[in-house]
Amino acid sequence: MSISNEGEIMSEVGPINRPYMAKNQAHIDYKDFLYTKEERLRRDQTSWTFVQGVLAPVQFVVFLVSLGLVINFFITGSGQTVALFSVVLKTIILYVIMITGSIWEKVVFGKYLFAKPFFWEDVFSMLVLFLHSIYLFSLIIPSITVVEQLSIALAAYVAYLINALQFLIKFRTASLEAKSLAGEVS
Repeated sequence: MSISNEGEIMSEVGPINRPYMAKNQAHIDYKDFLYTKEERLRRDQTSWTFVQGVLAPVQFVVFLVSLGLVINFFITGSGQTVALFSVVLKTIILYVIMITGSIWEKVVFGKYLFAKPFFWEDVFSMLVLFLHSIYLFSLIIPSITVVEQLSIALAAYVAYLINALQFLIKFRTASLEAKSLAGEVS
């Protein structure tokens, strides 16, 4: 056994990872975390984090109301205008949250989209945007029926729910990491 330049205890087969580190250790390895130390600092300091924190629940509430209106139309056949408008409102909020989210991602990670920690969420967001945009486009095509338009909206909403779940998982991961870091450096 020997000690490497980094202070690791080396055996014939490689480094020995000590499972019990001191609670106040000075060095924390961020390579397995969602954010590096610098990214976490930028995330916490930018006002765009607050903007995303407000817009995300607003979008979800608008989604729930709109979903209820769309389902009501499919069940009762009434409320067509309000159901159609509610999807337009949801789509506008989606566009706003995508633009502000891209700015947030640029501030935190240095890229407007597809930063490594949020790559798959951004990929799926493109599908969500595409489906919502198809819905808007369907509104100006006279041959597309209301049922077809609202069916497109439902497909967009399923994609949105999956994407929202992806982001909730990332939010939970970031929260657990923050708690882990607070425990290691306190």
